[in-house]
Amino acid sequence: MRARKTGHKQRGISFVGLLFVAIVLACVGVVVAQVIPTLIEYQAIGKAAQKAAEGSTVPEVRAIFDRAQAIDDFQSVSGKDLEVRKDGDKVVVSFAYDREIHLFGPAYLLLKYQGQSR
Repeated sequence: MRARKTGHKQRGISFVGLLFVAIVLACVGVVVAQVIPTLIEYQAIGKAAQKAAEGSTVPEVRAIFDRAQAIDDFQSVSGKDLEVRKDGDKVVVSFAYDREIHLFGPAYLLLKYQGQSR
């Protein structure tokens, strides 16, 4: 009998490859963990702008927004930062702001948020 040749090549990832993938995933996880609170804050600001659009005058709109800001506890935008305009008979409240997230050394991630009431 002839011996069978088992020439199956092993497949998989090496330890160095696994270590590299783990480091990349850890770095991405850290960045995502820092971005998620800014997204939650953006949603809170959007809800406050929507609620503020129920006002009829600019001071009233800003006061409604500032009350919502005190309740939801966000600091990026205040009532004085809003752009309030009339679109027909509807009040439209717009906002825009930037958030910086420090990554490492001189590197920052800049997030530019803007929105308006519907």
